[in-house]
Amino acid sequence: VQLQASGGGLVQAGGSLRLSCAASGRTFSSYAMGWFRQAPGKEREVVVAMSRSGGSIYYADSVKGRFTISRDNAKNTVYLQMNSLKPEDTAVYYCAARSTAGGSYFQRSSAYDYWGQGTLVTVSS
Repeated sequence: VQLQASGGGLVQAGGSLRLSCAASGRTFSSYAMGWFRQAPGKEREVVVAMSRSGGSIYYADSVKGRFTISRDNAKNTVYLQMNSLKPEDTAVYYCAARSTAGGSYFQRSSAYDYWGQGTLVTVSS
């Protein structure tokens, strides 16, 4: 599967952005999805992870209550709605996919098979 992330940009603190990750292929519903981010000089970290059904979701503590993941299997797309953005949210955001038959989400980046190219989010103070 190929992933195409979009929606990044420059926003002021307190603002909102919605990232999209469009997937190719006809088996999107069989993939667990995740959003990760990497800030300059820092390691890649998980932001949110979702099971293939969307019934199980993990949010990093740093984004809990501000970010929301959703998926539209008919459109082969997963979204990340980001509200109340902070300067520390500045990073390149990556979407990732893992084919799975189970109902779990995956927090570790090494668990994912496919990655999008990344989209830059910059939050100014």
